[in-house]
Amino acid sequence: MPLPSRLWLQHFDRAARSGLSLREQLCASLRAHARARRSAVAERLPASRVLAADLGLSRATVEAAYAQLQAEGLLERRHGSGSYLRATPTQATRAAVPGASRPATLSARGQLALRIGGCVDPLTPLPFAAGSPDLRAFPWALWQRLGRRRQGDAPALARYQDPQGLPELRDALAEHLQAARGLAGRPDQLLILTSSQQALQLLASLLLDPGDCVWMEDPGYRGAAACFAAAGARVQPVQVDAEGLCPQADLPPPRLIYLTPAHQYPLGVRLSPARRAQILALARQHGAWVIEDDYDSDFHDAATALPALQTQDPDGRVVYLGTFSKTLMPGLRLAYAQLPDRLMPAALALRSLQDGHSNGWFQALVADFIGGGHYATHLRAMRRLYNARRTLLQQGLAAELPWARVLAPEGCGLQLCVALPQGQGDRLSRAAARAGVVTPGLHSLQKTLDAWLLGFAALTPAEIEGAIARLAPLRP
Repeated sequence: MPLPSRLWLQHFDRAARSGLSLREQLCASLRAHARARRSAVAERLPASRVLAADLGLSRATVEAAYAQLQAEGLLERRHGSGSYLRATPTQATRAAVPGASRPATLSARGQLALRIGGCVDPLTPLPFAAGSPDLRAFPWALWQRLGRRRQGDAPALARYQDPQGLPELRDALAEHLQAARGLAGRPDQLLILTSSQQALQLLASLLLDPGDCVWMEDPGYRGAAACFAAAGARVQPVQVDAEGLCPQADLPPPRLIYLTPAHQYPLGVRLSPARRAQILALARQHGAWVIEDDYDSDFHDAATALPALQTQDPDGRVVYLGTFSKTLMPGLRLAYAQLPDRLMPAALALRSLQDGHSNGWFQALVADFIGGGHYATHLRAMRRLYNARRTLLQQGLAAELPWARVLAPEGCGLQLCVALPQGQGDRLSRAAARAGVVTPGLHSLQKTLDAWLLGFAALTPAEIEGAIARLAPLRP
């Protein structure tokens, strides 16, 4: 027997879904009823004429809703019998399995990933959340013009794409990396990815077995440490000093060395020429791979920046990573890896098993943005803008929070690392949170660090000054 149509009045609430059309409102009510049912047997619905009269709708509206649910597979039309709301798979399973059952559980790898935790970036640029570029300063009008010029290519770019990346983007990117970072790689050595985090996950799968040792800067990038640990590797913290990563003689042999040589994350120091040579020699000695995460080198002054570490590698063991999330926008979901030739076949095979390829439309727009010279222009403008904001933040800290000592004051990038009085980090962070200011800490594998990593790039001067004013009453 069908549910009497008058009882649908309690399911059909126009006020609760006033933003939807009448057809969409009725569809939503039917879907909600389908989810709430406990029977595995299909339920006969009122005839469209009867339901329309009781709900005060036109019959055409009810017929359109029934047709939509039929297309979704929720409704079945039976000739001569009427319309039936089908049982969902969840309902059928619930009805078919009586009594208690053994719960399905996570694998050991899944449980490890859950314990380690995820890596989520801040959704909005609150003061002083770290790592976001200023999207208000992005040349949106130019970006939209480039998009309009590409309209004719939209059908092709909406298809499945090359797992290695759009050839146009790899060509433009290879030219940029050669000019900006001294990299002499070919376009066919570049792999376009969704994010640097995806690159790390892919490389962990390709290069590490459970129990392998990974040398990590300490303090360092939590996302990398979590990724390697989730792959079953033993993450070995290695201290950082004024010259960067500082390997000690008693460290276990590494299978992989991860570092941020151009601008150590989070302290901001640069890996010295002597340390570069030492680390490459140690990698050769132990047969180890090296991941060079060059996450924000495009904001460096070209006159003072050191070439990429990969340029000094004669053995093809250094993997170079970069991202457009910091230089353009996080929503692009575009990053890249320049790989030694021998890694590319396996990397492409694994990439095809993950998400297949990156967004074709955004790849094309970034290729045009770089190829038209707009990327270089944008980077120059952002360097000037971010340097001015960095200077403003340093001046504010010196005037209002003299106890917060800036590390690497001559640095660059999107955030500034400041050391706090010893033993005061937690208390000062809690006080800052009460004042409405985010003060991210540093990730260390072996000790508690009293320091803040203050993101400033996405903040206007007024926002920086306002946040400093809210922190000014804090006392160590």
